[in-house]
Amino acid sequence: MAEERPGEQPEQPRVQPIALHQEMQRSYLEYAMSVIVGRALPDVRDGLKPVQRRILFAMHELGLTPDRPYRKCARVVGDVLGKYHPHGDQAVYDALVRLVQTFASRHPLLDGHGNFGSVDDDPPAAMRYTETRLAPIANEALLDEIGDDTVDFAPNFDGSQQEPTVLPAQLPFLLLNGCTGIAVGMATSIPPHNLREVVDALIALIRKPALSDEKLLELVPGPDFPTGGEVLTGSGVRDTYLTGRGSIPMRGVAHTEEVQPGKGRHRRSAVVITELPYQLSKAGWIEKLAEQVNDGKIGGIADIRDESDREGMRIVVELRRDAKAETVLGELQRRTALQSNFGAILLTLVNGQPLQLSLRQLLQEFLDYREHTLIRRTRHALRKAEDRLEVVEGLNRALGDVRRVIEMIQEARDAASARASLQVHLDLSERQADAVLAMPLRRLTGLEQESLRQEAEDLRQERSRLRHLLDDRGALLDAMVAEFKALKKRYATPRRTRLVEGGDALVAQRAAAVRPSAGLQRQQAVAALAADSRLLVQADGQVKIVAPQQLGRLHLDEPVERGDHPAPARLILPVSGQPALLAFTDAGRVALLRWEFAGQQPGRLERFLPDGMAGEQVVQLLPLPGGEAAAGASIGLLSSDGRFKRLPLEDFQELSGRAASVLRLKEGVSLRRVVLCRDGQELVVGSSTGRLLRLTVNDTNLPLLGRAAQGPVLLRLLPGESVVGAAGAAGAGSTVLLASRLGWIKRLAVDGLRLCQRGDLGQIGLRFSQRQDQLIDLCGGDTPLVGALLDSGRNARLQPQDLEVEDATGSGVSLGLAEQEELSDLVPLVGQQGVGQGAAS
Repeated sequence: MAEERPGEQPEQPRVQPIALHQEMQRSYLEYAMSVIVGRALPDVRDGLKPVQRRILFAMHELGLTPDRPYRKCARVVGDVLGKYHPHGDQAVYDALVRLVQTFASRHPLLDGHGNFGSVDDDPPAAMRYTETRLAPIANEALLDEIGDDTVDFAPNFDGSQQEPTVLPAQLPFLLLNGCTGIAVGMATSIPPHNLREVVDALIALIRKPALSDEKLLELVPGPDFPTGGEVLTGSGVRDTYLTGRGSIPMRGVAHTEEVQPGKGRHRRSAVVITELPYQLSKAGWIEKLAEQVNDGKIGGIADIRDESDREGMRIVVELRRDAKAETVLGELQRRTALQSNFGAILLTLVNGQPLQLSLRQLLQEFLDYREHTLIRRTRHALRKAEDRLEVVEGLNRALGDVRRVIEMIQEARDAASARASLQVHLDLSERQADAVLAMPLRRLTGLEQESLRQEAEDLRQERSRLRHLLDDRGALLDAMVAEFKALKKRYATPRRTRLVEGGDALVAQRAAAVRPSAGLQRQQAVAALAADSRLLVQADGQVKIVAPQQLGRLHLDEPVERGDHPAPARLILPVSGQPALLAFTDAGRVALLRWEFAGQQPGRLERFLPDGMAGEQVVQLLPLPGGEAAAGASIGLLSSDGRFKRLPLEDFQELSGRAASVLRLKEGVSLRRVVLCRDGQELVVGSSTGRLLRLTVNDTNLPLLGRAAQGPVLLRLLPGESVVGAAGAAGAGSTVLLASRLGWIKRLAVDGLRLCQRGDLGQIGLRFSQRQDQLIDLCGGDTPLVGALLDSGRNARLQPQDLEVEDATGSGVSLGLAEQEELSDLVPLVGQQGVGQGAAS
């Protein structure tokens, strides 16, 4: 092994240990920021995503201007991939296609030749068949100033090329064409707008920066979709423009007319749709409408025809003779996407950070950027004018004494000495001297000399104008306004989407028609119950809402001898407290019991559980404690293989209407018992042999685990032995109730059992008088009432307080079962006074 030399740094190991969660967090954060900044969200300045910007710049470099012939899209995609965007070719082509589609962009940035898809969701042709070039608005309003030092350039992915970080947009294309994008944890959805309205708003903000919101919303009253349609103005549009997020109601345009279905047939009324909402597939909408008509959800329709052609869209919905056109149109708007909402989120990148902006902020960000680009363009033009003026003035000075200039050049040995001579004798700069030496002989003509003097005068005036723009912000803003007006005059088109009042009324109407949510339905069901009613859940699974008088006649809260009685009550609670009941199934899943609906129609437990729990058996109901009762509480789950898992109570307090899995079980293993645990209290677990394990509830014996864990082995089972249950012990003097198959009941003092650790053997708590007898259940002995279920269908109810407390050597008392009759289960009553004790059993 080589020794380390003095003064040398020890070699760093090539493999560095890194915590997995730290590496995952760093890598995912880098990926998320890459998606947000470099892929999914547009820049507020030019309104483009990186791939769109690279496509436009690559086409500009290829010279695909509107006055040049079309070029194959495959050539453009190849240039973009090779120079700027090393990703999939299909992704680049998809972005290019969207820039061409007239039904996707209000002002398409590319001019296409070929099949670029349709409003019917038809796919575009392959890139080797389609051709494209820059649209005039993109060539002038996005790329015209790119050579005037208006934007910064950065190296491409391999450093071989330079690409612009942003294009010098002269119009806010983010608003004009809109944008949709899904990033990591955020999304943007910006509707397109009318150019004339947006430019008017820009000019108004330049003239009056403190323009009121009301005036701004008058100038930009709503989106202008390329497919037309109608926008219902109201709070949706207002919220979108003032807060940056809102839901804009929109609908298609339809009218009724008489159509002749065929020769010899009577004329019929028809609903004719000529415009559909933005981003709605015509063919997909017709297909879904036909399905609803065939299913009988929409009536009165005899036929559906698509008569669209080059002149426009025309979908004819022919009606039956007895149908009313207004009714059918209302059904189409209510039940189909003919009337829908555009979820607007004005999220964009501002200085590399994703921000949700209002309409005013979007416009102001663009104005700030446009002013910045104008200043850079003016400075660049000023530098060029000053450089040219310097050269022209040198030429004029030389032409003023041309004979002397010729002599100096003739006498010089080489170009360097000629340049030096000109600089000394004519007081010229090095650049002026080089220009004189490079001057062609035609400049000596009188016409050329006059043109140079005129050029110098023009350059001085241009220099003065440019300096004035840089020194006077008002003049710069006036120039900006003039450019906006020129662009508006050239590219503005009439509004296609009509604005209709009534958006708020539509939202209210839809809210009234929508079926209430599950939470609202439960609240309505509770409100319909009498305040003094009681929730009753019986051992046979029946769930009822009963009046106190009816409950009194059943005597379910009183002890009775063995006989044919109504099924014992598993739970009796007042409905006024609106208890949250957790229902646990043998598959290790839990859901909230929707007992509120039992007031309308009582039934079995399965009716009040989510559909996803069908076929599973409910092993326990547990009232979820709240307030002070929830402090220090947790829920323990005992499975049939002897494992015990404790979960924090918070995991159960935010359950939705769906079933949640809280215990991962192996094949053949099921959930046996659920126990409400409290830190510092004790837990008693029993097996079929009468073996009991007493443990203290703490993080050492029973650690808190996550939902995906199985839990540690608490009770190691012997061959032929099974887990029967568990019960919580509240403190000193607590008891548990043990029941055997042959009808022996024993109230055991918990203090008589020795404290154990997880996995201990424990001790025998119930000794059997017959070999075939075994422990079948245990529950808390301090429960007010316990039902005993027999396999014959009969039952008994007893009060544990009436039984003598015994130690581990006692045998208990017999229920006196008949021959061939066996005890099958204990049912502790959870009541108004016994929630804590009963729930723990």
